[in-house]
Amino acid sequence: MATSERVPVELCKGVNGLEKVVLREVRGSSAEIYLYGAHVTSWKNEHGDELLFVSAKANFKPPKPIRGGIPICFPQFSNHGSLEQHGFARTKFWSIDTDPPPLPTSTSNKAFIDLILKPTEEDMKIWPHSYEFRLRVTLGPGGDLMLTSRIRNTSADGKPFSFTFAYHTYFSVSDISEVRVEGLETIDYLDNLQNKERFTEQGDAITFESEVDKIYVSTPTKIAILDHEKKRTFVIRKDGLPDAVVWNPWDKKSKAMADFGDDEYKHMLCVESAAVENPITLRPGEEWKGRQELSAVPSSYCSGQLDPQRVLQGS
Repeated sequence: MATSERVPVELCKGVNGLEKVVLREVRGSSAEIYLYGAHVTSWKNEHGDELLFVSAKANFKPPKPIRGGIPICFPQFSNHGSLEQHGFARTKFWSIDTDPPPLPTSTSNKAFIDLILKPTEEDMKIWPHSYEFRLRVTLGPGGDLMLTSRIRNTSADGKPFSFTFAYHTYFSVSDISEVRVEGLETIDYLDNLQNKERFTEQGDAITFESEVDKIYVSTPTKIAILDHEKKRTFVIRKDGLPDAVVWNPWDKKSKAMADFGDDEYKHMLCVESAAVENPITLRPGEEWKGRQELSAVPSSYCSGQLDPQRVLQGS
C-alpha cells in the first residue's frame, strides 16, 4: 500500500460512487476534487488537518450542489433570471481534459488535474452560448492549493457573452467569533442584506458577530483569514478576480438550510475570490483567466497578538 499512497494523482470513487480525483504531495498534503461540479471537497495540510469546510449534511446526490469545499459559480454569481442560483457549473459532470493547452507549471510538480466543461444541447437551451471552461487544480510542493480557470468563447455565430464568477471557498475555522479577515479594510462593499447598498468598510479587521453577506469590490490581490484559536492564517492570492465575497449565514439562516447543520456556521467562513460587480464579456475566440491560490501558514505572534501585517507583506 505504501507505494500507491504516494501516487500524485489518483482517480477513484467517492461518496455515493461519484468519481473523484485525489492529489497528493510528497510531504503529506492532499486535495480531493469531484468530477461532479469540478468541486474541491477536501484540502489537507501535511499533518492531515482538513482546511476546507464541508457540511455533515452535504448532498453528494446530483442534481443538488455539494454544500462546502470550493463550488464554482459560473456563469452567474447569485440569483437572476432563469438560471439556477450561482449558475450551473457546480452541478454538471466535468471531464478530465486529456489535451489541455500549456499552462506554466513547475516541472517538478506532478500533483495537478485538468478538467473541462463544454455545453450540451440541453445546456444551450438554458444558456445559449458556446464555451470551453478549463480548470486546473494544483497542489503545490508546500501544500498550497491553486485553481486556475480559463473560459473561452467558442461561438461560431459571432456572439459575445457575459458572465459573473466566484470560487465559493468554504474555509474551516475553529470558532467564527475568534476569526478576523485582514486586507479588506477601507474597501467599498455591496451589502446583500441591505439590497446591495454600497458602504465602505471601516479601518479595522473584519470580525463576526452576526450574519454577513458582502461583496467587496476592487479588492487587493491578497487577503488573510486569521484563526486565533488554531494559530493558523489562510492567505488567499488571486488574479483576474477583482472582487471578494465574505459570507457566514449565522444561526437563523443555518436552521433554514436543509443541507447545513444548525450550528455549523460557527466552524466555517466563506471568503470568495470573485468577478461579480462588473460582468466579464468575451467576444468569439477570447479567453478569460481567473486564478486563486490558497495557503495555510502558522500565525505569527507579536506580544500576544497576531501580526497580520507580516503575513500580508510576506511572500
